[in-house]
Amino acid sequence: MTDYLRAVIDMIGPSDEGCNDAAAWLRLEGELGRSLPADYKAIADRYGACQINHHLYVDRPMDGWRDLGTWMRRISRLWSQEEVVRQGVEPHLDPRVICGLPTITFGTAQGLIPLAGTDQGHLIFLAPQVHDVPDGIAVLNREGEWTGYALPFSEWLYRYLIGEEMCGWNSAVFYPGPVHREYLPTGPGQQPRFVHGPPRAGHGC
Repeated sequence: MTDYLRAVIDMIGPSDEGCNDAAAWLRLEGELGRSLPADYKAIADRYGACQINHHLYVDRPMDGWRDLGTWMRRISRLWSQEEVVRQGVEPHLDPRVICGLPTITFGTAQGLIPLAGTDQGHLIFLAPQVHDVPDGIAVLNREGEWTGYALPFSEWLYRYLIGEEMCGWNSAVFYPGPVHREYLPTGPGQQPRFVHGPPRAGHGC
């Protein structure tokens, strides 16, 4: 059985930016009313605040410009005011059907919690369940369509990085060679820093 957290770390590479602030996670989880998946927190602690694979943003709870909790609250407020379910949407694209929920809420223990986003307009959410599997991933793409993945975050990310369609139809993005990371400024006077991971055997290294 594949250890997808280990596989993701091996693919992205080591990081000297990592920070494990258990108290910050506890505060955020207390606000959300539920625990966040351990694999997601491990990846965020190791790599946030960072843009991975040229598109995917991963943050962590921190002081500064890219605090994960602040971003979660902003996205949750925004989508709480938007039309989440389109009229006449097919069942396989209906987030209520995908997540087994009567109504969709954001930033709540029984709703969708934003985990990450891309500069292509995709939002990645933690759902209480996806297709009856606990703690799956629901993705809202830039066209306003939903897709569910009955996978833990680390497996979703692994598949995203090897070029599978993990943000809906025709969403695959693959860059041959080592995974590119851009560490993002989190305060005044800081500059982006660029890092590449190890060669990727079998993935167009």
